[in-house]
Amino acid sequence: MREAVMDFPLAYILAEEAGSVDPVLLEASVRLKAAGVRLAGTVALPSAVEAGHPCETDLLVLPDGPQICISQKLGRHSRGCRLDPAALEEVVMQVQLSCAEEPAGAFLLNKFGRQEGEGRGFRDLIAGHLAAACPVVTGVNGLNLPAFEAFADGLATRLPCDVEAVVEWVLSASREAQLSGAVAEPA
Repeated sequence: MREAVMDFPLAYILAEEAGSVDPVLLEASVRLKAAGVRLAGTVALPSAVEAGHPCETDLLVLPDGPQICISQKLGRHSRGCRLDPAALEEVVMQVQLSCAEEPAGAFLLNKFGRQEGEGRGFRDLIAGHLAAACPVVTGVNGLNLPAFEAFADGLATRLPCDVEAVVEWVLSASREAQLSGAVAEPA
């Protein structure tokens, strides 16, 4: 993996356990916003889900909302993926609208998942921000790591699951992009 951020402004956090990346990206978004970075993308919010429903996911569209649940209500004993593809597409549309209002200084994505691995979901938004030299940080789980690695083509930087590491990487990548004049408006 590359250490130099501007070789390609893409970084990821490998989720060692379910949900471990969510609080890191959420807190990083708060700190980056406080530092004056305009954010785009999504972060997962802590959910007040009944015990036994760890896949319930509420996303906050950055920078300021809306909040949208992307999980289907399948019942207490259901197994498998709970993703509501229509809700995910609604979130993607909301992020696109947010990006059209004002270009982002960084793009955070709670998870590069199956949809992105198959060329849907946030994949085009990620690519557009990368083409504009906008730093992108995403969470990736072990199941989706091969698809992410194929997408990144060996150019992504792996970050530890640590708020400070994410904030420092984004700020450094943003400074390098501004200094090089590489910042462009995302497609």
